[in-house]
Formats: sequence, C-alpha cells, structure tokens
Amino acid sequence: MTLYQDSSADAMAAITRVHREEWARIVAGLTRRFGDLDLAEEMTADAFAAAVEHWPDHGIPPNPAGWVTTTANRRAIDRLRREAHRDDKHREAIMLHDPEPAPPVGVIEDDRLRLLFICCHPALPLEGRVALTLRMLGGLTVAEIAHAFLVQDTTMGQRISRAKAKITSAGIPFTIPAAEDLPARIDGVLAVLYLVFNEGYLATGPDMPPIRRELTAEAIRLTRLTRELLPNDPEVAGLLALMLLTEARSAARVSADGELVRLDEQDRGAWDRVLIAEGLQLLDAAPSIRPGRYLLLAAINAVHVTAPHARDTDWARIVTLYSRLEEVDPSPIVTLNKAIAISEHDSPDVALAIVDRLADRLDGFHAYHATRAELLRATGRSADARSAYDRAIELAGNAAETAHLIRRRNQLATPNGAPS
Repeated sequence: MTLYQDSSADAMAAITRVHREEWARIVAGLTRRFGDLDLAEEMTADAFAAAVEHWPDHGIPPNPAGWVTTTANRRAIDRLRREAHRDDKHREAIMLHDPEPAPPVGVIEDDRLRLLFICCHPALPLEGRVALTLRMLGGLTVAEIAHAFLVQDTTMGQRISRAKAKITSAGIPFTIPAAEDLPARIDGVLAVLYLVFNEGYLATGPDMPPIRRELTAEAIRLTRLTRELLPNDPEVAGLLALMLLTEARSAARVSADGELVRLDEQDRGAWDRVLIAEGLQLLDAAPSIRPGRYLLLAAINAVHVTAPHARDTDWARIVTLYSRLEEVDPSPIVTLNKAIAISEHDSPDVALAIVDRLADRLDGFHAYHATRAELLRATGRSADARSAYDRAIELAGNAAETAHLIRRRNQLATPNGAPS
C-alpha cells in the first residue's frame, strides 16, 4: 500500500511539474497545427486529465511532456474526425500524417512567442488580449490572473470567455503575424510578458513555491526573442532590462526558512552581477527622451541595484522617477509605490496620507495593507499597524510573503507592552 501511495504521489508531482513547465508549449503547438485555440486548450487539458488517470497505475512515462503532447494531438485529431461538419478541419488533421515539410512559420519561429502575438490581436480590447494570453500561454489560472488585475475571479472568467467569443464571432484568424503586424500588437505582448514574470517572481497560489523560476525564465526568454524581432523598440529593451535587474535579486529574495526578504534586508553579495550589468547596459543604450512605462520601471530598479548598501539608495531620484511614471502610466499601484519612496525620502506621515487616499481602489490588494502597516508602524501607531498586518495576511496568496508579514506583526508590542 505504501509503495502504491509513493508511486501515486510521484505521478501527481510529475503531472504538476509538466503542467507548470509545458502547458504553454503544448497549447501553442496545437494552435499552430489546428488553428483553433479552444480545441488546443481543451485537448491539452484532456491530455493532462488522462495522465492523472493513467500514470498512477501504469507509471510515469520516460518522456512525460512528450506523452502529454502526443495524447493531446491524438485526441484533437479524433475530435475533428468525429465532427463531420468540420470537413476542412478534418482534412487538415489527416494532413498531419503527410510527410511533406511543415509550412513556413514566418517571422516568428518560436511556437509560444507566435501564439503570444496571435492572441494579442488589436481587434480585442487590451485587457482581453492580456487575460486571454495569460490563460493560454502563461498557463495561469483564472484566480491568478484575476489577482494580477485586482478583480474578482468571476469577472476575469467572463473577460476571458468574451475574448474567445470575439475571436470566433469576428473570424480573427490564427495566422502567423507578418512583420508589419508586430508593432500594433506589442503593447499587449509586453503587458503579458511582464505579468507572467511577476507571477513567477512572487507566485500567488498558496501551494506554489514562492518563486516560480520556470515562469521568470520563460518570460525573459520570450522577451529576448521579442527584442530580436523589434530591436529598435525602447520599451522592449526597457522590459528586458527591468526583468534582468529584478531577476538578479532573486537568490536573496527568500530566506532559508522560506520567508520573503525585504529589499533593504537582502544580502547584496548574492545578487547576480552579470544580469545587473546586462540590464544596465540595455538601459544605457535606450533613448532617454520620453521614456515609457518599462524604461522608467527599469530605471527605478537600476537605482536600487547600483546602491552599495540600502542606506545609500537615492530615494529622491526614485520619487522623481515615480512621478514621471504617474504621468505615463497613472494607476493606484504606481502611487502606492511612490508613497513608499516618499516615506524614505520625506517622512512616513506624508506617505501615509497618500496611501490612505487609495483605500477605495486598493482595499482588496494585500500590498496596500502591507504598505500601510509598515507606515503605521513607522509612525508609532502599533495597534493600527497590527490590524493592517492582519488584513494583509488575510489577503496574501504567497507563503513566503505571509511568513514575512506574520513575523513583522509579531514584532509589534501588544497592549501589555510585550511582543506577541
């Protein structure tokens, strides 16, 4: 009985790993073959369901990702053969066995990057493009995507469904984008890549590892490929620089005990200086006139990584950069981060007044309450800080961040004067 349980646990762990690492590649490959996004997603999901049924009893196959890919393709072909009214698709499925060379892939050779540009069709609203692509390509759950957009799960599910319906009703083709189509789709592509990277850098699921390196690595890889396609686009360079400067700190981001480590407490000797040098070089080469969102975010990160110690951080520069970012990309999240910089440069009281004005828009966002807790703590309002920490802990979806918030809360004095 124990051996079977161990085998079953190993099988489920393998399925989880393959789903996390290969979902996007499998969906992208099926979409290229069949030109049908719904079919690609559904058959990939069916193949993983088949693995759940098959692997615990029969063992993990030698090539787990290949098994899922083959199963998904076979099920897609069987589905198309059964649907007599889809004769054209049926013929396309039969042609998969034709020994003739595959059709050209156009200017984008990578399957996943091609799917990314296809899903970011300008006929879809930007939020719909981003949400759909995160689901299809990033393999993120509806809940994870909803968290990234600060909306309810049901709202995000409806948004993704509407994007799929729009593709069908408008007859949007899953054709390979031509070179001249790329600039019109780049905003959505960059937004998706950034959100995928962020999900990897601080995963939202309670059962996920604190950092999902397969997501951060894939986001960086796809951004590098995007830069090869659009080498003169400053925002592509800015996003790549931002990712590299952020990823460079990842080794110091989580403690040995699994707790999130704040930037000012990180071991800067553990930062990856090769990635930092590459990110700074990208920034130096980018035009400084009218920088966009990603260049400004990269510039903010550059201030942090070039400070020898936390106390050497040029907070005045960071406040200025956030002010420029508010002009380019006004959002409550930008203002929240600017307030953190203001607390360091000016005072926590000034910053707290700014943060409190964001309550209506960010009350359901854990980082809002975590920031407010730190500011209340700095102003000596321990009881209020404790309440804010409690709310942040309630909303946090990452175990490492939750552990950090609990420790910070427990350091506060209780009404009897002792730490809790």
